[in-house]
Amino acid sequence: MAISEAESVVMDVLWREAPRSAEDILSEVGPAQNWQEGTVKSLLNRLLRKNAVRAERDGRRYLYTPLLTRQQYVLQESKGLLDRLFGGRVAPLVAHFSEHRKLSKKDIAELRKLLQELDDER
Repeated sequence: MAISEAESVVMDVLWREAPRSAEDILSEVGPAQNWQEGTVKSLLNRLLRKNAVRAERDGRRYLYTPLLTRQQYVLQESKGLLDRLFGGRVAPLVAHFSEHRKLSKKDIAELRKLLQELDDER
């Protein structure tokens, strides 16, 4: 179940706090995204069909709660990126960022620590 960029904006709201109504979501992201109520409701309906959220009736409105966790989403997205651009391998990704000077000293230290931890586990 691929989540579009627009759908991920709605999911971000729900991951921060749920349940939320369409109106709550619109008030939080509508102005910045230049979205109307119909846009938010369309996105929520798409997310419902993808089983990424569930809806519960609350009087005359629905309250939405995420079924897909942020961790699951990040895993799907990062795997997709690795598969599409780097043949499913992490080393070429890190090399790419390294070649373009996108790794800070802190990033490099964290990578070294992670590699050491992975080495220690084996």
